[in-house]
Amino acid sequence: MRTSVTTTLLVIGGGPGGYVAAIRAGQLGIPTMLVEGASVGGTCLNVGCIPSKAIIHAAEQFDRLRHYAGDSPLGITVQAPRIDLARTVQWKDGIVERLTSGVGALLKKNGVQVVTGWARIIDGKSVDVVQDGTQNSLRIDCEHLLLATGSQAVELPFMPFGGAVVSATEALSPATLPRQLVVVGAGYIGLELGIAYRKLGAQVAVVEAMERILPAYDEALSTPLKAALKRLGIDVHLGCRVEGFDGALNAVNIRDAAGNASALAADRVLVAVGRRPATSGWGLESLRLDMNGPALRIDDQCRTSMRGVWAIGDLAGEPMLAHRAMAQGGMVAEIIAGKRRHFAPAAIAAVCFTDPEIVVVGMTPHQAEGAGVDCISASFPFAANGRAMTIESTDGFVRVVARRDNHRIVGWQAVGRGVSELSSAFSQSIELGALLEDVAATIHAHPTLGEAVQEAALRALGQALHI
Repeated sequence: MRTSVTTTLLVIGGGPGGYVAAIRAGQLGIPTMLVEGASVGGTCLNVGCIPSKAIIHAAEQFDRLRHYAGDSPLGITVQAPRIDLARTVQWKDGIVERLTSGVGALLKKNGVQVVTGWARIIDGKSVDVVQDGTQNSLRIDCEHLLLATGSQAVELPFMPFGGAVVSATEALSPATLPRQLVVVGAGYIGLELGIAYRKLGAQVAVVEAMERILPAYDEALSTPLKAALKRLGIDVHLGCRVEGFDGALNAVNIRDAAGNASALAADRVLVAVGRRPATSGWGLESLRLDMNGPALRIDDQCRTSMRGVWAIGDLAGEPMLAHRAMAQGGMVAEIIAGKRRHFAPAAIAAVCFTDPEIVVVGMTPHQAEGAGVDCISASFPFAANGRAMTIESTDGFVRVVARRDNHRIVGWQAVGRGVSELSSAFSQSIELGALLEDVAATIHAHPTLGEAVQEAALRALGQALHI
């Protein structure tokens, strides 16, 4: 049996981009429906950004207690701590449930009709939705169709997910802790979870095909992290390719650049070699939209090549960041409501929640040079920051990049404990067109890690005070 309804805006996908678009459209009085096959919040809220940070936090607290069980210079001594993994996962799930419930309440408050089910595109104005456990389908006709289906983990064809081979999704809800974990891929997802598992007590090895960790990041930023991995006892195998998993022997077979083969003991394997836009299984191909590699091609208003069809977030390619999707979703809703908007951010922050954390906003010195922009840059080390000393975290630095001619800031980078919280200030300074002099003259609270931001600007001007 099939019934039909109509709406002005139909959003496929209830992740950060989709639900923000729907909420904003509701606020603007646009009749809106949102189709989601699982829970609203998407990958980020359910099995990505939020649960991973919860697990990372729990691992950090456990590791800190184990540190205090030894000879702590703070004079703190505790008995050998233990962790109840089931309770940790339950706590993480509770956070996710509270947040997803909150998103659901906001959608309802703003008049958005949420349809739980799996969408299949008929054409640019019609979608069929099949609900689990029923033979009924709902035909939804719309004026505007917003595609926000996100992305999915890349699976290695010779080592598919299942059993001991897991993606980040399964890694965030472990029933047991592996004795020996092999992480395939030294990007931010693999390193974030690899570090967390090591702090929880597992032996961890990381395999990366490139010659260094975080190959997409500036090497100066990854160097302190490389040292931290060594201190944690994480084995890193660079320039190596994975050839398969031997379940009988509990071993991952690898081969280095010279052709030498070896095996790494593993009772669990986390494959974290990237994500790809979720374009298959829901009839997208019927629209014959222009593509940009594996992603949908969009313009600066998130319009696809078909009138009335929009795409946001990971489906539209890099950078695959939840905050980018959210900004795009809100903008699309406003354009549909008749407002004049374009997606042209001066910079979008990328954060790696490893230990130490890494933040990149705007251009690095190398990127500026490649773009032909004559820049000056300067760094201020946390080793010279009082607050960093008091929290026992003096590794890392803050770096600023600015045009040489007018001192306009074009980039910030930082590595260190808690630097993710500096990302908003970094983005704001670039978005507002701040000069080095603006940041240098702004009074920063003492003692804080943020003082390193001011000191980096001062150093770029040749006026450093504390180094």
